[in-house]
Amino acid sequence: MENNKRPESLARITTEAAARAFIDEQIAAVRAQVGDKKVLLALSGGVDSSVVAALLVRAIGKQLVCVHVNHGLLRKGEPEQVVEVFRNQMDANLIYVDAVDRFLDKLANVSDPETKRKIIGAEFIEVFKEEALKLENVKFLAQGTIYPDILESEEGVKAHHNVGGLPEQLGFELVEPLKFLYKDEVRVVGDALGLPAGMVYRQPFPGPGLGVRCLGAITRDRLECVRESDAILREEFAKNGLEGKVWQYFTIVPDFKSVGVQDGKRSFAWPVIIRAVNTRDAMTAEVEDVPFALLQHITERITHEVPGVNRVCFDLTPKPTGTIEWE
Repeated sequence: MENNKRPESLARITTEAAARAFIDEQIAAVRAQVGDKKVLLALSGGVDSSVVAALLVRAIGKQLVCVHVNHGLLRKGEPEQVVEVFRNQMDANLIYVDAVDRFLDKLANVSDPETKRKIIGAEFIEVFKEEALKLENVKFLAQGTIYPDILESEEGVKAHHNVGGLPEQLGFELVEPLKFLYKDEVRVVGDALGLPAGMVYRQPFPGPGLGVRCLGAITRDRLECVRESDAILREEFAKNGLEGKVWQYFTIVPDFKSVGVQDGKRSFAWPVIIRAVNTRDAMTAEVEDVPFALLQHITERITHEVPGVNRVCFDLTPKPTGTIEWE
C-alpha cells in the first residue's frame, strides 16, 4: 500500500536538529488528526512505545491514555518497572491491566508461531476494546509501528501485531507517528524528546514478548525458564560492560528436552539458547563476539539456578540467514 511506503523526501534522521524537525512535524500532524479526542496507547516500556508515548504526551497531554497490559510474557520485573517509570516518574495517564491468565489460557497448546502472534495481537485488541468502553471520547489507537515491521510483514517474513490496522467494528483510527522510521532513527528522536538514556537505548522487545522466545506451545514452567535465564543473561552482560555495547541479547527455550547429568543423576531437561546480535536498522544483524569465559560463567549460572534446564547453547547465525528472533 502506498501509505506504507517511506517518503523519498524523508532523509535519514541522524542529528538532533533533524529529530526536532520530525517531532514538530508529527506533533502538528497528531493534533490535526486527533483534535480533542482521546488516544489509547499500548505502553510496553520498550523503545518504540516509550518514544510514541513521549511524543504524544507532548502533542496532546492527558488526552493520551496509556494502557500497560501484563500478559505474562514480559521480562522479569518489567511490569513493576513500567508502572514506576511512567506513572510515578513521568506522570503519564497510565492504566495497568493484569491479563496473565487470560493470555496464557488462549495460547495453551498453540505451537505455530504465526498463530501465536495472531492470538496475542487479537487479544490485545480485545483488551483495548474493553478499556476503551470504560472511557469516553476515545477514537484513536496509537501504536509503535516502525518501518522494519512494515517491510517484514509485506515480504512475508513474519506477521506483526501492530501492522494492518484494527477491525472496523472497533471504530478506532490508528496513530502511528514512527511508522516510517528505522530503529536507529527512533532512538535519535527519543534522545531529542528528553527520555532517559536507559529507556531510549533499551533493548528492542517483540510485541508478543517472551511468547516468541518460548518456542512452540507455551507452558508456564518453560516460560519461567525463559524469564529467569533471560534475567541472568541481562545481569551478566551489565556486569561485564556489554549492556550498552550489544544491541539485542536474550534467551530462547525450545519445546524439546535433552539428556544430561545433574547432582550425579540423569536429567532430562530443556536447553537454553543464547542470542546476542548487533545491528543498525534491524534489517541485517551480526553475532556479538561474547568472551568464551563469560559464556561459560553464564552457562554455569543458568544450569544451576534455573529449574528444568540442563544445557546452554549459543546461536552463531547472522541475519540473514536467521532473523533476530526465532519465531
